[in-house]
Amino acid sequence: QVQVVESGGGLVQAGGSLRLSCLVSGIPFNFYAMNWYRQIPGKQRDLVASISSDGRTNYKDSVEGRFTISRDNPKNTIYLQMNSLKPEDTAVYYCNAKYIGVYDYWGRGTQVTVSS
Repeated sequence: QVQVVESGGGLVQAGGSLRLSCLVSGIPFNFYAMNWYRQIPGKQRDLVASISSDGRTNYKDSVEGRFTISRDNPKNTIYLQMNSLKPEDTAVYYCNAKYIGVYDYWGRGTQVTVSS
């Protein structure tokens, strides 16, 4: 059974930092591209950051330079280090595991709230 479990969300003041974690089990983690998405109520889910199986990263323009995605393959875990947080970063953050566009697994999300 595949499990994708996010943790690390919470309430932080603007300018602060949070680190999200995502633990995955039940898949050959090393082969999967991993992604962080976020969603605001009433809006579509947006891709925030991605990391390929070989470690290449991409970021949404608005988080470039503030967020860092990383992966620890032996621990089947990815991270999202979020610095200089802004109120507009407030959202539910979802972890996603994807393989060749066919296998696609999601976590339940973790709330991040940035107060001004």
